Amino acid sequence: MFPLASLESFVSFVVKSLPNEQGSHLENTITSHPKEDVFMKKTICVIGVGYVGLVTGACLADLGNGVICLNRNQEKCDNLKKGILPIYEPGLEEIVHRNQAAGRLSFTTSYDEAMQDAEFVFIAVGTPSGTEGEADLAHVNAAAIDVAKRIHQPIIIINKSTVPIGTGDWVADIVRENMPDPSIPFWVVSNPEFLREGSAVHDSMHPDRIVLGSTSREAAERVAELYYPLQAETIITDLRTAEMIKYASNAFLATKISFINEIANICEALGADVKTVAYGMGTDKRIAPSFLGAGIGWGGSCFPKDVKALAFMAATHGQHPQLLRAVLEINYDQRKRVVTKLRDILGGFRGKTIGVLGLAFKPNTDDMRDAPSISIIRLLQNEGAIVKAYDPVAMSIARRILTDVEYCTDPYAVAQDADAIILVTEWNEFKQLDMKRIKSLMRQPVLIDGRNIYDPARMRELGFTYRGMGRGYNGEGTC
Repeated sequence: MFPLASLESFVSFVVKSLPNEQGSHLENTITSHPKEDVFMKKTICVIGVGYVGLVTGACLADLGNGVICLNRNQEKCDNLKKGILPIYEPGLEEIVHRNQAAGRLSFTTSYDEAMQDAEFVFIAVGTPSGTEGEADLAHVNAAAIDVAKRIHQPIIIINKSTVPIGTGDWVADIVRENMPDPSIPFWVVSNPEFLREGSAVHDSMHPDRIVLGSTSREAAERVAELYYPLQAETIITDLRTAEMIKYASNAFLATKISFINEIANICEALGADVKTVAYGMGTDKRIAPSFLGAGIGWGGSCFPKDVKALAFMAATHGQHPQLLRAVLEINYDQRKRVVTKLRDILGGFRGKTIGVLGLAFKPNTDDMRDAPSISIIRLLQNEGAIVKAYDPVAMSIARRILTDVEYCTDPYAVAQDADAIILVTEWNEFKQLDMKRIKSLMRQPVLIDGRNIYDPARMRELGFTYRGMGRGYNGEGTC
């Protein structure tokens, strides 16, 4: 249906690609004028309307393409048609509504409708963790089969989901086996996402890099055209290397957080302040300050799942992923550490009222997947605590997961008659609280700052028994 574009389609577009036959990497900066078809509206099908699928579809529509997002859930699809989103993500509702009104973005439950004119199909379905940490590819398998059965013209299939190394080849085999007409050409391209929940729209429109992997460079270049308006560096490589870039990136970021949390624990034992330590480290350009915020660790849908999956893949191929396993262990120990800190102060939790500020795994999202708050609240409840909680956007989802919790209307209601408060999620709202009022409402002014958003000296001045994470407390009364 369309000719595969050549690299000459791009203007001042840096593409880092596969090694050439001599083993050196090619870097091409193209300065010719773009071909006219680079700016033509493309017809795109996106399968899946979770964080990745909905954000990808909406942003591609905002770049001028015609996008149909497909999801088998009729209720979810009907809500999206009405402009009701299944997730909270800053800026997403506006971009969805804008492109629906412009006729560039629509939703359907029908594969036949979604693929009727599609030039590109993005597979953006969930890949949850299996029992051993492996990625569950059931949804990818089902999507690949449904796509294959409806291929009636040349098409590029793009794996946007985070998938194990080798999935691109596997998807190609599934499509080939299920096509009604094997003579129709198709291509599989890996295009991993690097979106941060809470900043997903910004990350989509201002990417650090575009990673594309395929057995066909021409197909990868054709997908790169979709992102041309963003003027981002594009790395073209093979399928397996592209898939590995995603896992390696998330594993490194998770490792950085677990590292600083281990340093925080050592800081506590020795009476040092991890915030200053992290600042001093971060000024070194080789280290950089991002992801050096000590606290109660990471959660969400990506880091836990991807680190487990990478460790599983390594182990099943004869490797010993001891660093990855330590990263996971340190992370989950941080949640227990918060409860231990509070137990040491209160002497126990039976009959005590504990307030929890923040439930989502991070600010600016309502995502409760593997949220630290879940582990912490259950540990408290198991020891007889009465738990009160507040989150700006995640309480409706939290109610389905955490029972026997008193969900409050604001942070001050959480503080009322509380024996202690644990700050779990660093929403900006919590940084601006009237802490004098918070203390006056509490039965005991005990504050566990799981994200180090408060100044220890100031909290002491106000009369709180304060514990941060690695803020210099050495068991001798200082913090």
